[in-house]
This record gives sequence, C-alpha cells and structure tokens, in this order.
Amino acid sequence: MRGVTRREVLRKSALGVGLAALLPFGATVAGAPAARAAFDPSGFDFWVESSMGPIKSRIFRAADGNTNRVVYALDGMRARDDLNGWEIDTNVSRALTAANINVVMPVGGRASFYADWNEPSTFADTPAGTDGGTADNGWSQMNAGGPGKTYTYKWETFLTQDLRNALRDRLSFNATRNGVFGLSMSGSSALQLAAFHADQFSFAGSFSGVLDMSMAVIRQAIRVAMIDAGGYNIDSMAGPKDKKWGRIDPVQFASKLKSANTRLWVSCGSTLPAEEGAVNDSQVNAIGLEAVALLGTRSFEAKFNSIGGRNASFNYPAVGVHDWANWEARLTEMLPDLSANIG
Repeated sequence: MRGVTRREVLRKSALGVGLAALLPFGATVAGAPAARAAFDPSGFDFWVESSMGPIKSRIFRAADGNTNRVVYALDGMRARDDLNGWEIDTNVSRALTAANINVVMPVGGRASFYADWNEPSTFADTPAGTDGGTADNGWSQMNAGGPGKTYTYKWETFLTQDLRNALRDRLSFNATRNGVFGLSMSGSSALQLAAFHADQFSFAGSFSGVLDMSMAVIRQAIRVAMIDAGGYNIDSMAGPKDKKWGRIDPVQFASKLKSANTRLWVSCGSTLPAEEGAVNDSQVNAIGLEAVALLGTRSFEAKFNSIGGRNASFNYPAVGVHDWANWEARLTEMLPDLSANIG
C-alpha cells in the first residue's frame, strides 16, 4: 500500500463503519506486532470454582501491600484461556501496582461480553462438539466445542459473587469501592458491572468500547465478530428482542450509572494512526474497528449527557486506533482518576 497522510486516513475512516461490520472487535489483526510483555512473573494464578468450572485469574499485588485498593482488568473479544490480554500485550500491571493498586485479571471469557448468557452457544439447536473451539476460523467453529459451548456463560455472576467473595475471603481484598476497566468488547462490560453492582464498583473505565448496541450496524458487527472469534451465537447470549439487552447495552442502562453516581472514564481514538506514513492491512482493520467504537461511544456520551449525567470524563485523543498500544496509553492517562476513586 502506498504511503498516505493522516488526513487521507481520516477520510478513509468514514468507510470504517461498514468495514468493521465484517471485522471482530478486539481482534489481533493480521500483521500486528508480536506481544511485548506476555507472561509477567510478578503475578500469580488464583483459581476460583464457579458454575462454569474452575476459572483462573491473574493477581498482581500493590507495591505497598495494601488490600484496600483493587481494580479488575477485563479482556477483549478473543480472550485466551492461559493469560489475560492486558498481561500478554501491555505492561499496565506494573504501572497499576506501582500506584499501590491491586490488579485482578480474569482469564477467559472469549466473546462473552462478561455477561450471564441465556444458554450455551449453539446454532440451529445443534449441540456443540468437543473438537476445541480455539481456531481463529470462527465460521468453521460454529458447532465446535470450546468455552461457553457445552455450558452456559455466567461471567457476571462469577465476577460479582464467586471471584469477589474468594478475593475477600482468601486474600482479604476489599469487596467494595473497586474499579473495573475493559477494552472493546469489555468496555461495555465494565460499565455494565458498575451499573448493576454499584456496591462493588465505584469506578468504571472503557477504552474503545461497544457502547451503543441498539444501533443496527453495531449489533450486526457484534454478531459477525462473535462468530469470527470462535463460532459464538449472539442469540444464545440474548435474543433480538430480549429484555436482557437493557442489562447489556450501555445506552439502555445509562440512567443506572447516573443514579449510582459511578465515576466513569470513557475513551475512544480518532481513528488516526499514531504515526505518519504507509498504512498497512493491520492498521486499516484497526481504523475500521475504531470507527465503529467511536460511533457508539459518541452516542453513549450524548445519551449520558441528555439525562443529566455528570460524574464522567470523556476522552477523544487526536490519534488512536483499535490496538493495544492505544489502550495502554489511555490507561496511563486514566490512572490518576482511577486511583482517586477506589478504595
């Protein structure tokens, strides 16, 4: 691809909404650089039983040893079952622990939106098989096995009951005034957890989140993304007219965030790459995905402001696309606000 200016990229991003309807939120797009951090030996595995079976989280202890300040870091659409993407692709755990914050990174939850689903993910009532479900070719995985296929995802229950109680009872972590943040898929999840569990979460952060699922183009993008991420059926999470969308879609539950006076920090990039020069295929994908996230984030901001919401910071950096480098930079900017509103 020839070299282009950022102005040309901005014009191209107007096409991103249509492009991203065919792309997976939170994907590791083709040509993306290799992970910079991967396994961090300063963390430790923390296993908790649940209705989904034993679930691992990675725990990083605050530098000063306190147990009062806790934040949950949620993963993206293609969450893996060995490590959380924040550990694989960033070094945010070090920044957070240096700020005397304990970090909880749940592992798993691919394509789950960290929600309590209605049923296991199936298509046409065909039971899922047992042949993996981890391949990137999601279309061939629609009836394969994998997380959430032979059992029902109950991630909201896990995060707000099983894990919360285990952290309190086994590590003496504070179970109230916690923070939670997520990227792409889990940006909406962070807001949802804060809205419906205000006793647990006093702060929620969203980076490039999927914040208006009522829009047809965004709902369709989610449907395709969930299939592509491993063959997951959005209708198993919540049917097209299911009232449960009022609990999953941030635009629909914005009033609960206002009523709880939860501190919000919401960010989305401009769709401009951070550097001038040639735009490769990976960046084109990331631009398109960020365009859809930006559309939904702006819509959520308008809704929140229209109902008189006040306790929120909306941030739109001049550069930034749908990638880990953007989200790690935004975490650094969010950190003082997070630190001031937990514990």
